[in-house]
Amino acid sequence: MAVILEEKDGILSDVAGVDRDLWHQLIVAITIGGAAVFALLSGIPTEKLGRKITILSASAIFAAGSVVMGLAGNKEILLVGRLIVGAAIGIASTVVPVYISEAAPMHLRGTLTVSYNTLVVAGQFIATLVCGAFANVDQGWRWMLGLAGVPAVLQFVGFMFMPESPRWLLSKGKEDKARDVLKYIRPANYDVDGEIRDIQENIKNDGDVGNFFQVGARVMNHQPTRRALILGCSLMVFQQISGINTIMYYSATVVQMAGIGSASSAIWITAIINGMYLLACLIGILSVERLGRKKLLLGSLAGVILSLLVIAVGFQLADMNSPSVDPADVSWSSCGSQLHSCSLCVQDGNCGYCEGPQKSFCLTINGSYSESGPCSMATQNSSYSWYPDYCPTTSVNSWTIIVGLAAYLISFAAGIAPVPWTMNSEIYPLWSRSFCTSVSTCTNWSFNLIIAMTFLFLTTGLTRYGAFYLYCGLAVLGWVIFLLFLPETQGRTLEQMESLFSGKVIVLNKKKISTF
Repeated sequence: MAVILEEKDGILSDVAGVDRDLWHQLIVAITIGGAAVFALLSGIPTEKLGRKITILSASAIFAAGSVVMGLAGNKEILLVGRLIVGAAIGIASTVVPVYISEAAPMHLRGTLTVSYNTLVVAGQFIATLVCGAFANVDQGWRWMLGLAGVPAVLQFVGFMFMPESPRWLLSKGKEDKARDVLKYIRPANYDVDGEIRDIQENIKNDGDVGNFFQVGARVMNHQPTRRALILGCSLMVFQQISGINTIMYYSATVVQMAGIGSASSAIWITAIINGMYLLACLIGILSVERLGRKKLLLGSLAGVILSLLVIAVGFQLADMNSPSVDPADVSWSSCGSQLHSCSLCVQDGNCGYCEGPQKSFCLTINGSYSESGPCSMATQNSSYSWYPDYCPTTSVNSWTIIVGLAAYLISFAAGIAPVPWTMNSEIYPLWSRSFCTSVSTCTNWSFNLIIAMTFLFLTTGLTRYGAFYLYCGLAVLGWVIFLLFLPETQGRTLEQMESLFSGKVIVLNKKKISTF
């Protein structure tokens, strides 16, 4: 999205240099920040009003935000629309996995929760196709953003016919309604009364849990739930700091950094990669109940680590072989003579690379052109090519990065994408589920925001390959932590999770080591 907003008639086409990078990241980050805040707050309506009403509200808010974005007359109004959409995303991403987990039978819980993640990826894939379709349309970015309201409206209408969560109904003493729901969503010969008894026994043991903030205090003093929350938040943290949303939000930019030409070309290549990401989600659906959550997660992270290594090496090779820069006329550019290669030139933020048949220059950026010289709007010399954000490179380097990008998304989609959401929807007891899920989801979006806001600055400070080496190292750390501390939740009912987190902490050892 941000790539298109900077092109031609985009809302950022008149912004240059550091200001362009700042607005580029703000437009992405405002949605994530809104999602983080409202994910944390969403536990209150989720618990008080129910799962269904909260999901309906999120759908309506998202549709309203899409309209604001599509009609935005300036970048400030666009930010408001992005914030509204972020609020809806934060609420929905908290409550929808909980709703699925509470309604699903035990043997299908993992598959159905992973399917939720797959459908999110399907939405991202469709959004990429929409971006590609409107990439060369006048004011096309308005259609890209405004049409996002269509699926929100469809979800609102469809969810009007969905039942409330039976576990939430029982927690509010509505046994008859819960029984009706369970009879509707369970097989004809299913022991509905037995499931109701198990849930009610769990609710009785929980006692009066108090308000949202009292629940938080109780969680901190209850060792099994505290441990579950720490691990749940850790899953969300490492899902983000392994770089996924850098890849997703800036995928077209990363493809351009690899040396692919126009924004529209980059978007279509990104669409193909995202299509592979979508297909790879089937691995998670087919494997989560066969392999279990932990094995799937560790295998996925191993693939992510290797893929990040390939991307980093690809960018490092591209920088080592970056085209050279010739001295420019001082009247053409304020970019310093120390920027002697294309990679150094475009990393400056204010400068772009102007490639010619005999000489190439580092020139000051002015919108979609250079401020002066052969790549300026006034000159538009057809024998010169303008690269404001990336450098031309060999096809070997380009495709090394793109193959690494595709391998990363496939590996990520198989496990580390769905497993944190799946486990966070099932590891908390009913009395703390709304609170803990809102905290873990807020953690996810908060680290999502950190990564989104720092990626372009990391590529400047650490270089492009340095940023991906950093993500690789963090993914290795996550792999070790989950190998040691994450228990397997496969084959347990939601009411049995507390006993699992009351056991040993280092799950590779036979004896319990410690508690936290």
